[in-house]
Amino acid sequence: MLYYLFHWLHESGVPGAGVFEYISFRSGASIVTALFIMLFLGKPFIRWMKNKMGMMDEVRTELGLEGAARKSQTPTMGGLLILAAIIIPTLLFAKLDNIYVLIMLGTTVWMGMIGFLDDYLKKARGKAGLPGKYKVLGQVLLGLVVGLLIMHHPSISGSTTTTIPFVKNNEFDYAWLVTWMGDWASDLVWVVYVLIIILIVTAVSNASNLTDGIDGIATGVAAVNGGALALLAWVSGNIVMAGYLNIMYLSNIGELAIFSTAFVGATLGFLWYNGHPADVFMGDTGSLAIGSIIAVFAVLIKKELLLPVLCGIYVVENLSVIIQTSYCKYYRRRHRLPSNQPVPVEKRPFLMTPLHHHYQKKGVAEEKVVIRFIIIAILLAIFTLSTLKLR
Repeated sequence: MLYYLFHWLHESGVPGAGVFEYISFRSGASIVTALFIMLFLGKPFIRWMKNKMGMMDEVRTELGLEGAARKSQTPTMGGLLILAAIIIPTLLFAKLDNIYVLIMLGTTVWMGMIGFLDDYLKKARGKAGLPGKYKVLGQVLLGLVVGLLIMHHPSISGSTTTTIPFVKNNEFDYAWLVTWMGDWASDLVWVVYVLIIILIVTAVSNASNLTDGIDGIATGVAAVNGGALALLAWVSGNIVMAGYLNIMYLSNIGELAIFSTAFVGATLGFLWYNGHPADVFMGDTGSLAIGSIIAVFAVLIKKELLLPVLCGIYVVENLSVIIQTSYCKYYRRRHRLPSNQPVPVEKRPFLMTPLHHHYQKKGVAEEKVVIRFIIIAILLAIFTLSTLKLR
């Protein structure tokens, strides 16, 4: 909104108003605004949530995790703060006629609503929460809508081409996957493309949810990922930088830098209160939205194949759960364990999953686990950015 005001002032000849024409300036203003929103609204929000005792988090104290008793009295649904600190700066500083910005705002609101409904049912109504199938349905619908918009919206090229890391001629067209269909290929490539987007959105959103298990880990990792995506959006939308780096130039995509810097500011600001010992948890309201934002953003800037590298923390957290679950099922069948008898801890691949809990069980302090995971996320982000020239 402020962009349009200052654009009008600039055209009217007001000195200095033209600074709002620069994406770099608006990105800086976006991250600062998001941080201020978090810092000024954080304490009142936490006090309000503490007064609503039904909004305290539910932590299983019998699992023997560090600080479980304290965490059970920590308010949740802090994701509402994160959503506000993303949406408000974007509305203020971004061009709201940009389809990419509108898609990201829609993603934030949609997945935030699904996460909020899950948190609300669990905390306020004392129910089990939103059934998993409905969460997945929400993620599938999001991927479907995003895929169809990319393919058919007049302001988007509709290209099914993306970027492959580590390859000199680094563009890959998903149409190649359906060449065996012959004459049907051109008509069905959009189906394959949309299915891939649905898979990416569902996987990353759920992985973010799994990672949100100890104080500060999900927000710290998300802030790092958001910063890397902001740089990728900016260079992809800058014709000079895209030409220099020999990467795909995407017209109007640079506007997403304003959204992503708001995302970084929101997650960093939330870390102020979410760092160990946490004053508030984000809940599914935040974790589901954060994962979906990262996934859809990467798809829009044609860098989704970089996600396994950039989001390496999410990958190992997910894999740890899959490995643990699969092996325990195999062990139970092989040794014919009764349904009420757990697999012995010493026989499991991990002491506990997701992976961050494994290190807690090994006696590593919670804050040390978080710091190490964030350091690894920073290294992965640097490596991801280096793939722009590392071919």
